[in-house]
Amino acid sequence: MTKRVDITITILTYNGEKYLKQILRQIYKQHIDKEFEVLIIDSGSTDKTLKIIRQFPQVRLHEIENSEFGHGKTRQLAAELAKGDIVVYLTHDAVPANRFWLYELVKPFEINEKIVGVMGKQAPRPHCFPLLKYEIQKVFAGFGPDYGTTLFYKDMFVNKQAIYDAVCFYSDANSAARKSYLLGQVPYRDVSYAEDQIFGRDIIEKGFYKAYAPRGIVHHSNDLRLREYKKRMFDETFALRQTGILKKTPSKKSVMLMLARGIVGDSIRIVRDPGYSKKRKVYWLILNPLYHIEKWRGVYKATRVGLRDNSTIQRHSLEANRKNTLQ
Repeated sequence: MTKRVDITITILTYNGEKYLKQILRQIYKQHIDKEFEVLIIDSGSTDKTLKIIRQFPQVRLHEIENSEFGHGKTRQLAAELAKGDIVVYLTHDAVPANRFWLYELVKPFEINEKIVGVMGKQAPRPHCFPLLKYEIQKVFAGFGPDYGTTLFYKDMFVNKQAIYDAVCFYSDANSAARKSYLLGQVPYRDVSYAEDQIFGRDIIEKGFYKAYAPRGIVHHSNDLRLREYKKRMFDETFALRQTGILKKTPSKKSVMLMLARGIVGDSIRIVRDPGYSKKRKVYWLILNPLYHIEKWRGVYKATRVGLRDNSTIQRHSLEANRKNTLQ
């Protein structure tokens, strides 16, 4: 007889050998009184990812061609393949931080049937470059204290764009959703990027709740080189425009002002940061300003390119560049 499964933990992999073994080991150490399965959807890995997966025979592997992958499309496929009532999503570089990660991530669903999606906390890795490290810390600190669960929904107090954007914000690198809604009223849309932001907006706009579970924490930050960061920021900004979120082109004066504020602010934080050695502080004081420059170069370009200017988009997109290396 088929064993009942309450939760399906889905990991989307593509050349994810760096963290995958660590992720799987942490998953199978989880303390939870519910039954779960692990489903991995791999999109054409060419490194040791598949070899690592085979070291865990209890994992269910589903392989697709790289050309079939889509951020929204593949997550929706996971919902269709899932045996559990709750679908947990992890990227192949998000490592559960402790043995109660899964318990904390799915616990909020017991609060109210209207909770459709739960977003866990992300903590940057120690080697993460300062700009990204401090941004991640600031973003998740803004969603609520670590000792409680925060609910988000739309009501009369959501009367400003900034509040609306915060209420709708969603990251599915470490998240969970009810399968019944994924297969019904709130599916993932088939989009190339920013699928999680659209999913968060769909939850809120359809009158449901989104929860933030800070104790369901993972270690996660993108391992991006300096020359990749501009393209990543281009992708993120352009994807928001594609979803209908207005992104105005900042003036050169405002860019210079934000650059100065960001560089000075980060420099102060780097000097005070106990996580960096003296030598590393000097290194980041020199290099981190360049990340700020690349960030705004990517944002600026993404706000100016035409939504159908495919040649320019392909040239500046990190996502497109990575796909092209496979061809």
